[in-house]
Amino acid sequence: MQHYEITVATDPDGKRVTAITWVKRIKPGSAAAHLGVYCLRTTLVDQDDATLWRTYIMLTELESVFRSLKTDLGLRPVFHRIDRRVEAHWFISVLAYHLVHTLRLQLKALGIHDSWNTLRQTLAIQRRVTVTMQRRDGHAVHVRKATRPKPRHQTLGPSSSSTPTPGKPIACWSEPAALALRHQAGSRQLQKCIAIRAKIPF
Repeated sequence: MQHYEITVATDPDGKRVTAITWVKRIKPGSAAAHLGVYCLRTTLVDQDDATLWRTYIMLTELESVFRSLKTDLGLRPVFHRIDRRVEAHWFISVLAYHLVHTLRLQLKALGIHDSWNTLRQTLAIQRRVTVTMQRRDGHAVHVRKATRPKPRHQTLGPSSSSTPTPGKPIACWSEPAALALRHQAGSRQLQKCIAIRAKIPF
């Protein structure tokens, strides 16, 4: 209560409280007067404060990226006990990190300093969907196309040297069930896919 001034108003007899008002006044020099304090312990006594802080931030980002990548790549938890498997684990992890680092350097050069987790959450909204339509002759037409990009995707797309609508539209047709049974003894290829370069009207 040291940072509040509380005033209690009573009736003329002083037996009942009629109002309570308070005003927050931070006591100078107290812990509440500071937004926060970081205490870093290190053996790098020859480096200045700014360099130590940048190194600390770099390590936290590195750990966050590796944790995210290993989850996406299915490399967590780690059960490796053999040297060659450990080396393969590190090779895949470091290779993936190099791709992330290259992408983030390109984005930072354009003024985009988002963390990897933020970029993943932004890009995860866009999907590639498949629409299936049944034709009169029994064939099914499958059209696969990326969803329309949000404004944020359009910003990240040119920045990362990629299109905001990844992947070309693809149309596939599959044979009806009767023809599929007839072709079981022959070819197992029941789908024929062609890349459509022009826009597919919806």
